[in-house]
Amino acid sequence: MSLINTVRTAFIALAANTMRSSLTMLGIIIGVSAVITLMAVGQGAQKGVTERIRGLGSNLLFIRPGQVETSDAARAVSEGQSLTLMDTDAYAMNDPERFPYIEGVAPQVTFDAQVIAGARNTRTNITGTTAEYQFVRDFYAAEGQFITQDDVTRKGLVAVLGSSVATDLFGESNPIGRTLRIAVGPGGIISFTFRVTGVMEPRGATATGDEDDWVFIPLPTMQARIPFLRNPQGLSNVMQITVKVTDDSQFDRAQREIAELLRERHKVKKDDFAIRTQEDLIATATDVSDTLTILLGSIAGISLLVGGIGIMNIMLVSVTERTREIGIRKAVGATRRDIMMQFLVEALTVTMLGGGIGVALGITLAKIANGQTVADEDIQTVISPLSVILAFGVSAAIGIFFGIYPAFRASRLNPIEALRHE
Repeated sequence: MSLINTVRTAFIALAANTMRSSLTMLGIIIGVSAVITLMAVGQGAQKGVTERIRGLGSNLLFIRPGQVETSDAARAVSEGQSLTLMDTDAYAMNDPERFPYIEGVAPQVTFDAQVIAGARNTRTNITGTTAEYQFVRDFYAAEGQFITQDDVTRKGLVAVLGSSVATDLFGESNPIGRTLRIAVGPGGIISFTFRVTGVMEPRGATATGDEDDWVFIPLPTMQARIPFLRNPQGLSNVMQITVKVTDDSQFDRAQREIAELLRERHKVKKDDFAIRTQEDLIATATDVSDTLTILLGSIAGISLLVGGIGIMNIMLVSVTERTREIGIRKAVGATRRDIMMQFLVEALTVTMLGGGIGVALGITLAKIANGQTVADEDIQTVISPLSVILAFGVSAAIGIFFGIYPAFRASRLNPIEALRHE
């Protein structure tokens, strides 16, 4: 029997039991669509994290205390004694002989506080930094101006608002020149009044959080007025130093030479700091996202396995029901190979049809999920051709694998016994 006739016979056999064939395909449809959809979600999450890290700026190094392992900002600042404002000053000298590749340095300290403006208030992150922050992070004021060097030098009581904070506190009115109060500590025991000098451009979430929901003030102002920002030695702590280098080819050199400087200043043999690049962060995030994607795909793949077992069951039932038909075919000259091929093609046809429908359904579900909001997070999906090919290919392989035993069993039937079967 030719392959075309075998395929035609397979379709006729499947059409004779439409409901059973449809239910058999259902497991494959669900499995394939689940694999495509969940892998699209996983890859979308990976893309989103990468974009957030890229959104921090370009060609950046992040220097952080090496032993701060707490989510409590105040405690982190008080315990993280390995980075101080003096370390930042060392970079800010911009020695062209030692650091010709450094374009800018921005220290920062971030903690949460209550911000009050008239009858409105909100709890947000306060970030103390310097004038170079906007250049280093490629994040500029859309209205008014960012913190100036003069604000830093004279420890000015000025504040620059993230776009969403500005809306929360002042609505649609212009906040420039208006005042607000920042209250920190238990019950807002420490509070200061600041004048708004600028509003940042909308940026959205990055790897460090939603910077639209931040308030920026001069770092010396923060450190001069808030006691817990100094370590027991009386030095002003910083939680992170961001260094902008000329290009990413300088990362290795920058990490090595900055680490040498810090060891000299801290007089330590074992590093009490950590230096990471954007590429390091992206690599870590990619590893985590890849693991998540594989996990999601594996979970969805279980339904494909269940669908394959269903195909085997249905094909075994089909062999039993068509025992007499098999006997007749063998009696008129069909070989074992012909019988085996017939049932194998039927199993493969079911999985291919189910796989095709599953691919279409999976792509549709992934597109519908893209942009949906779940738990205040926007879902991003990326449909990879590889995931589509993989899901479809696995479904075909399952059809062959789980169709082999029923096909082999059918081919082994004794034609005389098969003809006697009622």
